Amino acid sequence: MAVGKEIRGKIKSVENTKKITKAMEMVAASKMRKAQERMRAARPYADKIRNITANLAQANPEYKSPYQRSGGTAKAVGFIVVTTDKGLCGGLNTNLLRALTHKMKDVQSAGHAIQAVAIGNKGFGFLNRIGADVVSHVVHLGDAPQLDKLIGPVKVMLDAFVDGKLDAVHVCYTKFINTMKQEPLIEQLLPLQASRLAQSEAEKSQYGWDYIYEPDAPTVIDELMTRYIEALVYQSVAENMASEQSARMVAMKSATDNAGNLIAELKLIYNKTRQAAITKELSEIVGGAAAV
Repeated sequence: MAVGKEIRGKIKSVENTKKITKAMEMVAASKMRKAQERMRAARPYADKIRNITANLAQANPEYKSPYQRSGGTAKAVGFIVVTTDKGLCGGLNTNLLRALTHKMKDVQSAGHAIQAVAIGNKGFGFLNRIGADVVSHVVHLGDAPQLDKLIGPVKVMLDAFVDGKLDAVHVCYTKFINTMKQEPLIEQLLPLQASRLAQSEAEKSQYGWDYIYEPDAPTVIDELMTRYIEALVYQSVAENMASEQSARMVAMKSATDNAGNLIAELKLIYNKTRQAAITKELSEIVGGAAAV
């Protein structure tokens, strides 16, 4: 039964694959919970900086931070592309990079050059393949993003904007909505829009203090703006990592289910083949006995 032996080999191979995908699903589920906690823990820090910065900016309306400048003539736009380092997470990276490609085409059709910062191995490889101008990159971040690893590459883009070499900077990442849904987003990071620094009435009353500046208000506002932008990038990376683990868990669960269905089909085929071989042998025996 050469055919039956081949089918048994396929069944064994699919069973081994199923064990791997099931293990990866459980690992992703464990990492997903930690990534979600890390993502939620980063939000209060960014909100605190945003409120303090908004309060200081309203108290000093005569000063405008370089990060709020608009209407540049550099004819160049920057993109901070946040992707994963590893694959096996469904269409997570594909959906984001497809949206990024459409955005880049719109920017180039408007006559602007493109500069990019790649955070994550998949985005770095994609930008290199399409020939984009990658000014800096960081890969192999691990399961927990570290701010000190992100500051260097991001600062290259921030300095270029402050120096007037870029008209705008966009951050591209996958926003975590829930375990089953992740949404690719391309948001304008610079110039900082007024809506980002808008405060609710409760926040205005909570942060409506008078501050004593040291050394002066413009320096403090610029430093806080820098920290706020870094916090936004960190939050984007944290959201992307939570989305990655959720997408990987769903993808591995789907792969495990498909492997189970394939095993059932192969076993059915194997049993039919075995029964057909037995029936054939019985027919030959009966035919031989009848001939005798």
